[in-house]
Amino acid sequence: MTFLHTFCQPLRGLALLLTALPLGLHAQQAGPAQVSGTLVEAANGQPLPFADVLLLRAADSTLVTGAQTGLDGTFKAEHLALGRYILRAQALNFKPVRRVFALSAGAPALALGPLKLAASTTQLGEVQVVAQKAVVQQELGKTVINVEKDLSSVGGTAVNVLQNVPSVAVDATGTVSLRGSSNLTILIDGKPAGTSNGGPGPRLDQIPASQIAQVEVMTNPSAKYDASGAGVINIITKKNKKDGWNGQAALNLGTRDKYAPSLSLSRHHGKATWNLGYDGNDQVYRTRTNSSQTALLTDGATTSSLFTTQDGTGRQHNRNHSLNLGLTYDLPKEQTLSLSVQPHWEHQTETDNQTLTQQTVGSPGVITQYGQELADVKVKVLESSADYRRTWEAHKGRELTANAGGVLIDAAVPVSQLLTGGPKPAGFTQAQQVNAQIFFGQVDFTRPQADGKGKFETGVKLQTLHNTGSTAMRKPTDAGGDFQLDPVNSFDYAFTQLMPAAYATFQRTLSHGWSAQGGLRTEATFLKGGVENRNAAIGKSYVSLFPSATVAKELGKEPGQNRLQFSYARRLNRPDFMQQLPIQLYQDPRNYRQGNAALLPEFSHNVELGHQLNLAGGASLTNTVFARFTQNAIRRIRTIDTAATRTNNVGVVTRETFDNVGTTNSFGFETTWAQPLTKWWRVSASGSLYYSQIAANALNTANRAALAGTARLANNFTPRKGLDVQLTGDIRSTVLTAQGRQLPTGGLDLALRQQLFQERAALTLRVSDVLNTQVRRTELATPELQTSLYNKYETRVAWLGFTWYIGASKPGKKIDNGPSGGGGFGG
Repeated sequence: MTFLHTFCQPLRGLALLLTALPLGLHAQQAGPAQVSGTLVEAANGQPLPFADVLLLRAADSTLVTGAQTGLDGTFKAEHLALGRYILRAQALNFKPVRRVFALSAGAPALALGPLKLAASTTQLGEVQVVAQKAVVQQELGKTVINVEKDLSSVGGTAVNVLQNVPSVAVDATGTVSLRGSSNLTILIDGKPAGTSNGGPGPRLDQIPASQIAQVEVMTNPSAKYDASGAGVINIITKKNKKDGWNGQAALNLGTRDKYAPSLSLSRHHGKATWNLGYDGNDQVYRTRTNSSQTALLTDGATTSSLFTTQDGTGRQHNRNHSLNLGLTYDLPKEQTLSLSVQPHWEHQTETDNQTLTQQTVGSPGVITQYGQELADVKVKVLESSADYRRTWEAHKGRELTANAGGVLIDAAVPVSQLLTGGPKPAGFTQAQQVNAQIFFGQVDFTRPQADGKGKFETGVKLQTLHNTGSTAMRKPTDAGGDFQLDPVNSFDYAFTQLMPAAYATFQRTLSHGWSAQGGLRTEATFLKGGVENRNAAIGKSYVSLFPSATVAKELGKEPGQNRLQFSYARRLNRPDFMQQLPIQLYQDPRNYRQGNAALLPEFSHNVELGHQLNLAGGASLTNTVFARFTQNAIRRIRTIDTAATRTNNVGVVTRETFDNVGTTNSFGFETTWAQPLTKWWRVSASGSLYYSQIAANALNTANRAALAGTARLANNFTPRKGLDVQLTGDIRSTVLTAQGRQLPTGGLDLALRQQLFQERAALTLRVSDVLNTQVRRTELATPELQTSLYNKYETRVAWLGFTWYIGASKPGKKIDNGPSGGGGFGG
């Protein structure tokens, strides 16, 4: 009861505050007049709360102001100019009511009697089926996720959304992979915004699911999109251009100290639309880790095996605050200008307590050490962008767009690790300072053909990335005491990367149901940098061509009803500067990461053949066969640092780096099926099965191959009006890595949503990983190193959330898996 009282009290205050927001608009009017009244139900005379009241100018029906009724059904609009008005009162499931009245100098105040709204009725003579957008819409080459309809992401972030996307996997660290590749191009509203998969900029786990309208996943995108990565993920945020104030406010509470408030507001008036958003979280997570490994050590004369274990329990406290300020203004002659500024602050503290053992194989002696790792990360990010759009009313489809912006990042990452119980003092402190500046600009032009059956698109883009940073490593002396600077592992670095690109595509609808699209993109990469005062300079420059093509055949009467499509694209995996930076960054005393200055870019040829079928009764089925042929494949490699192992007194020290391992090929099959079984039960299922080959030329080991797969099943129930329930389960099989394998994992999620106050609010409950089975287990097996890694993040969390919809905003309708319709042209 105490918890419910504590939770409900701020919600009552929040509801009253948000109810008053539309009424605050009246102060913007200039005049002495006012109008008030009451809305009631015609059937029983009960007041109608949260109904919308619009005041229109009688002369031209333009909107003057709006109001919303209170709990007692009353409304009031003040500061009105004198004149004639049209009042329109409307509420969900009721017929609207109109009244015409005049406000004069002799009668500036008008009190309307109870306005009765009759319930809307439904003609039952025939049944009309209206197809709603599915949670997951499949288009050949593109998967569209309607986030509002997916309850499994309620209270979560973009990571939770992507966990439910076919072809996409998200591991325990939040890294997103598409068909086995973690190198992706991630966009926000079709534009680069500094957000990348593990790269600089706000992470995906900092983008609330409540602010996302859709997510598009393109596995074989056209030449219009960046060639980098296995595909493109485009996160589309919510937008509202309805008059007045619109948006939503939400508060999500999670078990064991997790809080996530958010507010999204938009104000459209005349030619301007203002946007204001805030997202915050204050969340604590627990972790458990375990590793055991046997290492073969040799110095050329003797050989020994060392067995080590490491057990840890950790606590992460994440706090961040993000603001989003934006303005969209309609300029003359069909032009639009948009400006946005997004500051972001993050503070993450982490404590990890460890028990470490080491034992020479065949020897009875065991050395036990106890360690504690402390991290205190502070990050400041400032994003800004400007967008311009020009259309031509006389030439439908012709469009010119331009986008420019920048991302500034300032991060401080101090980490300390202390070990006790060994023969000598051990541990380190490592203070990192990271600064990055990203600037980008892009211009695109679309020109349709005169007959409306084709279009030509072209564009240019320029992006620069400048990184500077420093690391100061301190280690204890042999005699103990204070930590002293380790000059060998302390350094300053600087990198600059310039990436110009240009593209052209042409799309044409042919006869007999055929259509085709072809394009060519060129991208150049100029990288220069290195570590100061050391012989560790990096300089690379290369220019590449990336063709793409798509051919589709409509086999049904309607577009998208029965379609067959083939597509091809050449793709690039461009190494980031951290993968090439030849410096040691310690994760703990036994493990560090080091970039490879000789790392080459990875190129691949991707082909797909897909078939989409929409059946009667709202069922849909999509099947896709794909193949990817990769050259100079980049893989994560772990080896033993023999010198550090013999001198650091902490057991086996391993180095994690990146290398080009040769050619890898993968062949796969994906399927997605959606079917309404009854009026109250709908199911959707997706799965993939792929055969992966890994050549390990650089590792001097034999080539390996294996069959892997994923599966997901979602059940959506509507027990009664306004209540939605979703039960989702997923599983992923064993996956090959360059030196071993990642073991199977899976989970079960449960979510409920109850709409309240005539769909003005929603109460949600989501329990992620109900059975607490999501865990990351990895095995490495080489002649020198055999390792078993276990990482259990706190994945079972219960989230209780309350959302209040402001103005014309409404919650998503009930979860449906109807047909996806015609859709696009495969990305």
